[in-house]
Amino acid sequence: MTKRLLAFALFFAAPLAAHASGLDQLKTFLETTQSARGHFVQSVASKSGRKPQQSAGSFYLQRPGKFRWAYEKPYPQLLVSDGDKLWSFDPDLNQVTVKKLGKALGSSPAALLAGGDLDGHFVLKDAGQAEGYEMVDATPKAADGTFERVRIGFRNNLPQMMEIRDNFGQVTTLLFAEFLSNPALPKDTFKFTAPKGADVVGE
Repeated sequence: MTKRLLAFALFFAAPLAAHASGLDQLKTFLETTQSARGHFVQSVASKSGRKPQQSAGSFYLQRPGKFRWAYEKPYPQLLVSDGDKLWSFDPDLNQVTVKKLGKALGSSPAALLAGGDLDGHFVLKDAGQAEGYEMVDATPKAADGTFERVRIGFRNNLPQMMEIRDNFGQVTTLLFAEFLSNPALPKDTFKFTAPKGADVVGE
């Protein structure tokens, strides 16, 4: 091999060797990110092959267990967790559903971003590279879960995409944009007060 070809090979080989695996990036993300915010685009594809449903919005996260997930298009919907309760608000119906978060967060896809005992609830493994991401597969240990597998794609120690495959063959894909690590968030970000006149259902 000529010196020129050797230099060319080393130039491209060095960055590849420096790539951290998906599991390493997940660990770094969990260790260094206590809060986050950004935007998402969501696509839901059914097993029947019908045209995927598209939606978009913004999110806020804070460990442990706090998140605010706001769907803005095509229909507004708001999910808020203060680490103890989870509120789901549908403005079109003017209805609020309240649930005790309890242990439900631990084995849910949200736990992979909002924190929790991941090793206790998931089998985690590297899933190689795909579309420029370092992938991690998370399989729930509980046999009675509602989903089969979550795949997360990392780049620069931050999640860039998430694919959730449920037990009915439906696949939800989330693409994250402007994912900002450790921003200062307003104190009321994870508080929710039911709008006046709203129908409140649940705990």
